[in-house]
Amino acid sequence: MRRARFVVAITSFCRSQLYRWVESAHWHKIQVVHCGLERAFHDLQVPPPSGDRLVCVGRLSEQKGHLLLVEAARRLADQGVAFELVLAGDGELRPRIEARVAALGLQGRVRITGWISSDRVREEIVGARALVLASFAEGLPVVLMEALALRRAVVSTCVAGIPELVHPGENGWLVPAGDARALADAMRACLDCAPEQLARMGEAAHRAALKRHDIDTEARRL
Repeated sequence: MRRARFVVAITSFCRSQLYRWVESAHWHKIQVVHCGLERAFHDLQVPPPSGDRLVCVGRLSEQKGHLLLVEAARRLADQGVAFELVLAGDGELRPRIEARVAALGLQGRVRITGWISSDRVREEIVGARALVLASFAEGLPVVLMEALALRRAVVSTCVAGIPELVHPGENGWLVPAGDARALADAMRACLDCAPEQLARMGEAAHRAALKRHDIDTEARRL
């Protein structure tokens, strides 16, 4: 950073972390340019959200919080809430997640896809009511941008750059990281959401993604 003419951060949170590592005399070099989404996400026509399926997309690893998400799913099941939870991805934590799903008797409610292509990821998001992220640590997940662009609201933990894009009551729900009860409550609120309200949130989500993550706009800024 000291040697650079300019430095790019992808979120304000990312910029704040870079500030920690260099003297304040260099801060003016650090500018925010958001990651861009291809037009295929912005222009794709999708049906309005419906059903009771929630999808979580990401590597099955500790930092993504899948085990906590399974605990939240158990709370919903204990409350008699109808839902399906799809964990789209694969990773080193898969055996532990599968064991926990079995131990909690959630095999009929939780489905793990394993590795899937980007086209399949898009299909899973479009086929879901909302995206759910239980991450303990993130930057700003690309899948979150993609889900919003596809007019799907997001239930997410409030970490790193996520609150810069997800606004509670407008295009999603935010909960403290590590809180299974709060996560379950937000998931239930999403599942209980009226179709008209969910559609409005989806449109707001699309506008937010287009405003901040259009690839042509961000490329010009860069």
